[in-house]
Amino acid sequence: MQASIYQPIKGAKRIKIFIPYSLHALREAVKKMNGSFWHPNQKLWSVVNTAQNFEHLKKLCGSDYKVVKDIKFAPVPKVPLNANAMEALYNLEKALVLKQYSVSSIRIYKKMFAVFLSKFMQRDLKQVNKEDIEGFVYELIKKSKVSECYQNQIINAIKAYYEHVLKMPREYYDIQRPKKARSIPNVLSKIEVLKIIQHPKNIKHRAILNTIYGSGLRISELINLRISDVNSNDGYLFIKDSKGKKDRKTILSEHLVILLRAYYKQYKPSYWLFEGQSGGQYSTTSIRAIFRKSVKETNSNPWATVHTLRHSFATHCIENNVNIRHLQNMLGHNSPKTTEIYTKTIEINNKTVISPLDSLLKSNTLHL
Repeated sequence: MQASIYQPIKGAKRIKIFIPYSLHALREAVKKMNGSFWHPNQKLWSVVNTAQNFEHLKKLCGSDYKVVKDIKFAPVPKVPLNANAMEALYNLEKALVLKQYSVSSIRIYKKMFAVFLSKFMQRDLKQVNKEDIEGFVYELIKKSKVSECYQNQIINAIKAYYEHVLKMPREYYDIQRPKKARSIPNVLSKIEVLKIIQHPKNIKHRAILNTIYGSGLRISELINLRISDVNSNDGYLFIKDSKGKKDRKTILSEHLVILLRAYYKQYKPSYWLFEGQSGGQYSTTSIRAIFRKSVKETNSNPWATVHTLRHSFATHCIENNVNIRHLQNMLGHNSPKTTEIYTKTIEINNKTVISPLDSLLKSNTLHL
């Protein structure tokens, strides 16, 4: 079998390549390319879309490869909603607001439910059965190739409407779910993290990146930090209403305390720890822009996102032998099984793990 390099469509960020299992040398070479990534669901590798990378892939493949056109799947259709559909959308929003769902969750639920309504707005929603819904989701997967995440989100939105608005019994929305992929989080090396978080010249930007990594925060938790949440005397950050509407405490680095004090003296925020130019919370868009700029200018892993700093925090804590229970509490995970995924991201080599072969030979009791 030969490798297949997919010609990226206009504006694509990645170049995908299919590598048959037998081509071990090619797979190892692609893995070593900067920013390479394995997509378990598609069974494809990918690298950053640049002309240099495209040519390099062809060079690695030698003469045994083919270039195929990347398939652009049909987008999820957007259809104007009628009055009945708009009322259903409003009723869902009202139910979620009364249940104190977060603003971001309500936005996602409404977006997903609108896709569902575009298909069934001409029908009485009470008469739409399980088979109709599964057929609708199946069509989305086949035609638009929606991701597992998208599939789960749209099922959750449908579930929320039938449960919270129409008060239907649970078995009505007990829809087939996708098998959950057991992918390993993308993690940066300690050197890469240090370069990224120390790169910004602006002290506020540097403090933001240091806080996300130093305390293992989600981006939403960072922008919701209040000045009063910084407990420098006791060495912790208080995280209020994090994912799942849970409060928790996480570590506050001694170095971060010094940086935050310097930042506070210069910017003097009034309520939120990090405020925008005109007051109010700092925007997630701005934080992502700060991170992307640091990644690009330090020539770090281009596949990394702001959330990669949280993954890296967790992995580096495990490498530093932090108790898994403490890490679970700092990250705000309900189950230790969620936290244990980071045991799979630690660096494995002969510097971090001693092979039993070396132990046997060094004992001087056995000889080959």
